[in-house]
Amino acid sequence: MNEIDKQRIAAGLRMFCQHAGSQSKAANMLRAISSATISQMQNNNWEQITDEMWRNVESQIDLDAFNWMMVKTRAFDRLNTTLTDAQQNSLVVGVVGDAGCGKTATIKHYAAHNPNVLRLSCSEFWNRKKFLCELLRAAGMSEGGATIAYMMDEVVLEIKRKNKPLIILDEADKLSDQVLFFFITLYNELEDRCGLVLCATDYLESRIKRGVKHGRKGYREIFSRLGRKFIPLQIVNSDDVAAICMANGIKDTASIDEIVVDSESDLRRVKRKIHAIKQKQQQGGERFTKGSETSKNGE
Repeated sequence: MNEIDKQRIAAGLRMFCQHAGSQSKAANMLRAISSATISQMQNNNWEQITDEMWRNVESQIDLDAFNWMMVKTRAFDRLNTTLTDAQQNSLVVGVVGDAGCGKTATIKHYAAHNPNVLRLSCSEFWNRKKFLCELLRAAGMSEGGATIAYMMDEVVLEIKRKNKPLIILDEADKLSDQVLFFFITLYNELEDRCGLVLCATDYLESRIKRGVKHGRKGYREIFSRLGRKFIPLQIVNSDDVAAICMANGIKDTASIDEIVVDSESDLRRVKRKIHAIKQKQQQGGERFTKGSETSKNGE
């Protein structure tokens, strides 16, 4: 970790604290990082802070190590508009899109640029208590709680105090039924006071509709609260890929065409391919420079 890296992370941390509302709330939102450490980083008292701690902060405040430039693809615009509408009007929405269409990147971008957004990246191993711990953490509160009922009461009260809050459950299709049913509770407690967005692949839509068809507990209630429809995001096309390439330093037509063909409409593949081509170009430039120096020395 050099000085430039530390300055970049410290600047990002300052913005994170401002967005969280306070240094204390930011400490609650970050794992294994105390309020004292945050204070030292922001005040340039870095002597006792290890490189491991700097990397821990960097990973949690979503600083992009590759300086990736976001591009407003069609899917980005539709999801961003949907999130804005849900937050401003306390709507409950289901959004589905193919893996790699940019859902998570768009959600992170939206959460970073709008206040009172609680973003959860869901996981299949979460139980009910873990879900509530993550929701409390996203709200800037301590994760501790004696019972699930107590934790739910605390987080609902905190969310009600916020101005136009929005809860986004990214990758909601990974949640078990038991945890997914919390969505019903949150809706009932926060109706017309908080936006709720479930975002996932189209497996979530199939799962909900299948549950409704077979009369499974809770699924009809979830589908009803979503307005009995899901908003589909557009598939990544060649124009989207070309725009991303141009924004991230790939200008030549041959390389862009190569990336479009390789992408398979998956922005993760696009990012990896752009990184690989940049490395190849950089290595080629270094070889050219060394070759020129050798020729000059030979002369």
